Amino acid sequence: MNSIRIAVVGCGAIHSTHCDAIQQIEGAKLAAVVDEVPERAAAASQKYGAQAATSLNEIWDEIDAVHLCVPSGLHHKIGMEAALHGKHVLSEKPIDVSIDAANSLIKTCRTSGVKLGVVSQHRFANDIQQVKEAAQSGAMGRLLEGDMYNKWYRSQQYYDSGDWRGTWQLDGGGCLMNQGVHYVDMLQWIMGGVKSVQAQVRTQAHQRIEVEDIANALLEFNNGAVGVIQGSTSVYPGMAERLEIHGLYGTAIIEADRLKVWKVDAEGSQLGLYGDGVNKQPTPKLEMHVPSPESQPTGAGDPTAIWGEQHRLQIEDFVRAIADGRDPFITGEMALEPLKIILAIYKSGQLGGQVIEV
Repeated sequence: MNSIRIAVVGCGAIHSTHCDAIQQIEGAKLAAVVDEVPERAAAASQKYGAQAATSLNEIWDEIDAVHLCVPSGLHHKIGMEAALHGKHVLSEKPIDVSIDAANSLIKTCRTSGVKLGVVSQHRFANDIQQVKEAAQSGAMGRLLEGDMYNKWYRSQQYYDSGDWRGTWQLDGGGCLMNQGVHYVDMLQWIMGGVKSVQAQVRTQAHQRIEVEDIANALLEFNNGAVGVIQGSTSVYPGMAERLEIHGLYGTAIIEADRLKVWKVDAEGSQLGLYGDGVNKQPTPKLEMHVPSPESQPTGAGDPTAIWGEQHRLQIEDFVRAIADGRDPFITGEMALEPLKIILAIYKSGQLGGQVIEV
């Protein structure tokens, strides 16, 4: 097939992950790097051998798709412009910072006949996919509780490093919208969707930001299970992101995308008073591989530590979706779910902890 010519828009922290991935994918070509600051575009151009531009208006005829690596509040504006020019759109997370903006982007891409994908690269992690299958297939029994902990650390210098960071308009939120959105998505994906939230949201440790650096929420899932979300950018030195999934037959715990605990007993096996198995060799419905507990990179203190292979897998899927004329694995509609949950948490926090339907 002819190579899909891609422009990466925005040459900030995440752009190099996209550029590196594109250059590894058969059928994809990094055609241009775009940034309104000429020096940043020039530096990326020199590094990757792609054309430099300060505006998409300079290169519409030379590209087939755009990757949005700009502040979150600009995703819909630039994405809609690209769609109206007939270009496919892959947006970094979140899809945007409001439901209206996200829906506008989704509608424009659909009516323009172009593909829209949104980065949620953790869905491509093998261990997360296995636990999702186990949870939704019934291998863990009726789901009882699902918890997400994303207790990371970002310094004051991090927030001061860009005037868009920590603002409602362009960042859209703090520790949940920017850092926690990935594992919010993993939790709701594995558990089957969130029905309502009740939350506390605070700015505790940072100055000169509009958004939260601590958020705690109680959840009710669509299937009747309950759960917890804890997000922070104030917990020094930063802890590994974690999911805990509890079903009637047992527990799965994921840290930094790796399965650390798989304790699931098959339906019908006999358990003692305190969970000690009378059946000493239970047979799980779904056989799982639990990796050794070697240290795994996390985004707790340095987000660049966890960028790479899963981005490549998602970008490759996006390129194949364009070539095959199908939807990408993660569509704009799917990306609405974590956005709705996070905005409901913010609303609950603003209203003093009221229960808010998602």
